[in-house]
Amino acid sequence: MDTTLAPSDSRSPNIYLTHPTAGESETIYSLSFLAWGDALTLPQYLEESAFLTTVPLAKDDGMSVWMLTDKTFAQDQRPILCSCETFRKRAFVTDTKGQFTEVIVHAVASVFCNPKYRGRGYAARLMRELAIMLPSWQVESRRCVGSVLYSDIGKNYYANLGWHPFPINTHIELDPIDASTPFQARELLVTDLDQLCKDDEAMIRKAMISMSNGKIRMMLVPDLDHMLWHLRKEEFACDKLFGKQPQVKGAIAEQPGNRVWAIWMHRFYGDPESASSDNTLYILRIVTENRDPNVKQREMQAEQTQAVLQAAQIEAAEWKLHCVKLWNPEPLVREMLERVGIPHRKVERKEDNIASLLWYGEGSGKEDTLEWIGIGKYAWC
Repeated sequence: MDTTLAPSDSRSPNIYLTHPTAGESETIYSLSFLAWGDALTLPQYLEESAFLTTVPLAKDDGMSVWMLTDKTFAQDQRPILCSCETFRKRAFVTDTKGQFTEVIVHAVASVFCNPKYRGRGYAARLMRELAIMLPSWQVESRRCVGSVLYSDIGKNYYANLGWHPFPINTHIELDPIDASTPFQARELLVTDLDQLCKDDEAMIRKAMISMSNGKIRMMLVPDLDHMLWHLRKEEFACDKLFGKQPQVKGAIAEQPGNRVWAIWMHRFYGDPESASSDNTLYILRIVTENRDPNVKQREMQAEQTQAVLQAAQIEAAEWKLHCVKLWNPEPLVREMLERVGIPHRKVERKEDNIASLLWYGEGSGKEDTLEWIGIGKYAWC
């Protein structure tokens, strides 16, 4: 239960970072409901918050909940000054010589300051304490090289606390289309995803080992756990809103050794029937298997990319989602979009979902010494 007594000043040694009790966690989620409840009711959001601690990426202590509080108060009577979640994530890194290593990166999510304590420096104190804690948090046999977050309050606040905003924060938007459009890609079910994620990971390993541009290169691994975290969230919300779950998890255009596929998720921010809501089909990850640059290869890949994206547009229309979004498409995907003339809009994000990195490894951790590969929606949490 949150106390009505005044907590200590944000600079006081009595203020510290800890983990909430079950009761305190419920209070945290109750407080954050208006910010992140989306189309759910408060009881549904509380149920979802508990459920999401049991799914891949979060379960088995993959997710940790933190809160800043005052140690002079007893548990369940402590003021919840500020809170956040962190996710322990696998990442690949190559150094300036191309040496490959698998490491840990902690993703920070759901940073929330109790409205009645805002403007007193508690959120900054939480982030500073967290920055000190994370390098040794749950590292096991792998070292932690950094922490990422996706800022919804612009670039400056978290930059001043050490999380450097990377310059590439764009996405493309595509409109939904009806199912009369020729469909040339196969639908992906959840049972298809494990092998596809393994194939993707193998290709990433090979590419990172074989390429060196004199910079450190880092990528969060787009493994099955990442995809399932998003999909379990999607399924929970759709079950509550519609009494059914999406079965189609993506699409693939197949040629042996020459596939293009996408994995997506449905997000309902508001009333599914409202034309003014921002309900979106997010492409979590799009993969082009063959990187051969010859002309015929590119023409076929352009057609495959078109088929996969059209499948996403059709899926969005079937669920009455208002657009399809693909974060930071790589140059090859952008080339394919232009080659086949798929109508789309490019959006540069300046305030929301700003990919930011606090680097513990060698170098500055900024784009002059480090290339952050694959800043896609799959890595958001």
